[in-house]
Amino acid sequence: MKLWRPTSPDIWQGRDDSLEARNALRLYQTLAQTGHFTPKHSGIALIGFECDAGVKRNHGRTGAAQAPDVLRKALANMASHSGHDNITDMGTIVVEGDQLEAAQRALSDAVQACQQSGMRTLVFGGGHETAWAHGRGVLDAFSQERVLIINLDAHLDLRKAEHATSGTPFRQLAFYCEEQNREFQYACFGVSRAANTQALWDEAARLHVTLVEDLDFRREALPALEKVLAQADRVYLTIDLDVLPAGEMPAVSAPAALGVPALDLLPVIGEICRSGKLQAVDLVEFNPTYDRDGQGARLAARLAWQIAHWWA
Repeated sequence: MKLWRPTSPDIWQGRDDSLEARNALRLYQTLAQTGHFTPKHSGIALIGFECDAGVKRNHGRTGAAQAPDVLRKALANMASHSGHDNITDMGTIVVEGDQLEAAQRALSDAVQACQQSGMRTLVFGGGHETAWAHGRGVLDAFSQERVLIINLDAHLDLRKAEHATSGTPFRQLAFYCEEQNREFQYACFGVSRAANTQALWDEAARLHVTLVEDLDFRREALPALEKVLAQADRVYLTIDLDVLPAGEMPAVSAPAALGVPALDLLPVIGEICRSGKLQAVDLVEFNPTYDRDGQGARLAARLAWQIAHWWA
């Protein structure tokens, strides 16, 4: 596997309560690790994407390349419950310099291999350029099925650009679907009208994107979710952490002026997890450089913990 490295065992450390009871375990004690990229026939493949080249190209605050291992460390010491023993750390795809496209290809190939082997994928980005690679891998793995892309995000990420950036992934996925004569099914929940130009809003209308604005999230998110889920065979969920209020998630490239609180997001995430259609998830745009006392890392890790638990 090109541009791949295994995760250092030193990352997965935590408190040991095993003398208290046999089931007093933490996630680092139940998660499987591998020194080579060999997908299993079931379970959750945790993959890092060590990249913020797309954020840099999009003129954002860089630092998201540090995120995968920081999030692993934040996740390691959380209690292990149902579903968490299904996780295998499959290592990290890294970017060499500005070779974003090569790294995206490597991530797509890794995701496709895991999905076709029978695993679901949980990716820790990286900027939102992660989504082009992750989404393409899922689309390729299920080429004959209806794949719904759900983006929890303040931004539409439908920008026009000469090269891939963190602002272009869903436009790229739209073109990819068009090339394959398949429907582009994209829903963006939590989107901020203040953070997207009218040109982006028009592009979303042209592509028939399902939108739920941040102001309407509590009232409209679950009914809209029910409609889009009914039209899908598989779901790829991508969570841009800048959908959260800046007070909850300061550690992103573009902190939200308003945002959707985590306690409002979780019922939507829970419905997606329990739909039986969720195939892939990523958490992106976490930037440790701007974290406050590990606050953002703990919240992002809790979201990942909850998803793995509900996935079970």
